[in-house]
Amino acid sequence: MKILLIFTFFIITGAVSCFDVIGYSGGSVLVDSQKPWCSDCFKYMTKLNPHRNIINYKKHDRWINERRFTLYCNTFENLMIYIKDLNTEDSGRYRIGVDDQWYTDMILTVREDSCCGASQTVMVNTGETANFRCQYSQDYKTDEKFIFKKRKDLTDIIYNTWQKKERFSISDDRDKNLLNIKITDVRSEDAGVYLCGVQRYRDSYSYFIFTAVHLNIMSKALEHLWLNKSVYVGDEVNISCQIPEEHQVSKLFCKEDENHICQNINTSKVKLNDLSHKSVFTVTISNVTVRDAGVYWCGAETTERDLTFISLTTKVQLNLIMPPVFGDEGGSAQIICPYDPIYKSKSKYLCKSSTTDRNPLNETLRDEMKMNRLTVNDDMTANVFTVNITGLTAEDAGKYCCTVRLETDVIYLYTHLIIIMNEEVILNKREGDNMSIQCKHHAEYQKLFCKAHEPSMCVNDGVSFQSRRDDETSAGVFTVNISHLREEDSGIYWCGSHIITKVQLNVTGGYTKV
Repeated sequence: MKILLIFTFFIITGAVSCFDVIGYSGGSVLVDSQKPWCSDCFKYMTKLNPHRNIINYKKHDRWINERRFTLYCNTFENLMIYIKDLNTEDSGRYRIGVDDQWYTDMILTVREDSCCGASQTVMVNTGETANFRCQYSQDYKTDEKFIFKKRKDLTDIIYNTWQKKERFSISDDRDKNLLNIKITDVRSEDAGVYLCGVQRYRDSYSYFIFTAVHLNIMSKALEHLWLNKSVYVGDEVNISCQIPEEHQVSKLFCKEDENHICQNINTSKVKLNDLSHKSVFTVTISNVTVRDAGVYWCGAETTERDLTFISLTTKVQLNLIMPPVFGDEGGSAQIICPYDPIYKSKSKYLCKSSTTDRNPLNETLRDEMKMNRLTVNDDMTANVFTVNITGLTAEDAGKYCCTVRLETDVIYLYTHLIIIMNEEVILNKREGDNMSIQCKHHAEYQKLFCKAHEPSMCVNDGVSFQSRRDDETSAGVFTVNISHLREEDSGIYWCGSHIITKVQLNVTGGYTKV
């Protein structure tokens, strides 16, 4: 939705009233006629020059709808006129009336203009506080602001300076032209479509709506609809989205920004696939980059009468993984964290993650920075921050996360630091012998045993692999058994997981019978 206008006009008795309304392409207009609805009367709406019947003498106690055009009764029992999804062809003169009681003419002008129009989708859990912001034009800086809520049968003012509602509050940041809305202790009935508007004093009863906000309240029952997906940078990820079966809807996929607003995604790299099941559709994101990390929402969009409802059903946390970083014991390693340019001015951190330490900003790392073992550099031109760790020890090995400070610490990228121990193992064997070697292992990390000149060669696109060998696992170690050795088995092997050891295996010719 781009922009919505509300106008109130007065009818001059004994004369044909006529008033002008200006709308914007893609937006809507809402007009209060200030004339009685009359539940038992027939209503009509006709476009003149050229003549076209839109609503042809229909009767209803509260509302009448024909595609994009709606007549309804507001709380003051007045007839309201609502036209949505405007286009320039809607411009022209309209006549609206109730039986033989009254009629009026409306001259609608639809302009092409990108100003002041926005639509947002905001998510919040029950019991929490909902915050959303509405950007308005510089021209509206000193005008009084309003909040409307759209319901099935009407659109009403729910908050302004003289009509306030419990748990709702508004603050107007006139330096930034932002209207900030807060709803505390949100409840399921708070969900719906809110409209941010302004009253122009030179047009006493005219309202301009500059932002539409779809507020989704997430209940405890939906907590299980949460996915955590990890993908290597440059790869493709497939996400399965679930929506309620009873919804005959359009599928929806959006990305949550730092203000908890779910932004529509307009890029060819994100593809929404047809429903594979009545309640499931899939999303494919190709060539994943750091900009793709974050929180996504799957949902459904339904249309009822003149309203569009958005229901978000599945939360998806997409984390990115970089190939592992190798460092020698006692040496140094550099961990590189590219980031989205939108985080340029934000504080960044490197955190160390483990199954036993749930604190995303590991205190050990902070202590190490005080000891000058860690140095951090943020290159805002290249949008990369790097962390250099010196004096590497076995304790430095593990999973690291690149973190940006927003309202909370947001982890968007993971990598592993693998420490190569100084101590090497040299094994001298003869052909036909068996070999058994124990390698250090941690249950959180993938086992690695391979033959290669360099340890980085044991990783294919960030995924470690094992040579074809039998192994047995016990606490803290796994054992690799190789039977019937051959001379071509000679070479350098790497053995371990987050800590690896170099193994030099020398296999010479078999025993000679005397």
